[in-house]
Amino acid sequence: MSIEIANESVVRVPETTIVSVARFVLDRMGVSRLAELSIVLVELDVMADLHERWMDLSGPTDVMAFPMEEYEAPRGQDSTETSPGLLGDLVLCPEFARDQARKAGHGMEDELYLLTVHGVLHLLGYDHAEPEEEREMFALQNRLLAEFREAKTEAERAAQQRDADSRVLGVVGLDESQEATADGDSER
Repeated sequence: MSIEIANESVVRVPETTIVSVARFVLDRMGVSRLAELSIVLVELDVMADLHERWMDLSGPTDVMAFPMEEYEAPRGQDSTETSPGLLGDLVLCPEFARDQARKAGHGMEDELYLLTVHGVLHLLGYDHAEPEEEREMFALQNRLLAEFREAKTEAERAAQQRDADSRVLGVVGLDESQEATADGDSER
């Protein structure tokens, strides 16, 4: 799965984590590993221009999704979708997200995760124009976001445990680099 990210804003963001959450959602939704996605982070004025040009609404917004082709998202995790596809472009506005996060009482990084999940779901054909669509999309969005956070926390915990294990092994002289040397010496 190819996910390109370009930060054209002046706000520093966790680009690798934004890509990770997008990849997580695409994987969970059964999107082909041959699919392509572009994520662009823009300034307020650029987002305002896009918002007016494409949605006929004034002022900036947090996220916009521009599907490249109609992608029929497989419904269910047992799907065997194999066709590649250019999903489209996801445009995020970190400055808008930062202000929105502050008002919501959480960090900008969490807001960017939410917006990334939301935008990817739009690219996959989900919408929230009607109440039933909104319930379905937001329930899925919340579930995926919770699963991502849980997976991220577990990965961080596992990395901390590996680091702690390596330190302990190093103290007793059994770190991996010494084991590799010892194995090489015994073969001579």
